[in-house]
Amino acid sequence: MKDYCKVKTFDELIELEHGKIGSESRNKYEENAQMFIISEMLKEARKEANLTQEQLAEKAGTKKSYISKLENGKGNIQLSTLIRIFEQGLNKRIGLTFL
Repeated sequence: MKDYCKVKTFDELIELEHGKIGSESRNKYEENAQMFIISEMLKEARKEANLTQEQLAEKAGTKKSYISKLENGKGNIQLSTLIRIFEQGLNKRIGLTFL
């Protein structure tokens, strides 16, 4: 049983639940968290543009099912495809930050 009584910060909670930075469990958690953020950003941008998934897919040169998977955090996305979806499909620029 995990000892939550000593947890004082969100970072401590994440470490308790998913392990230290660099561990396999923590890396998987971080990957899923990033995919969730990307999927929510894509969904929000598509809705702001008043596009259906099908319309966005057509503009970006991909399939509706692929857009749906991404928006549900289920797809595996390549950076070039993500850029194409945002830039060609949504007329938005992407900025990346490496930490």
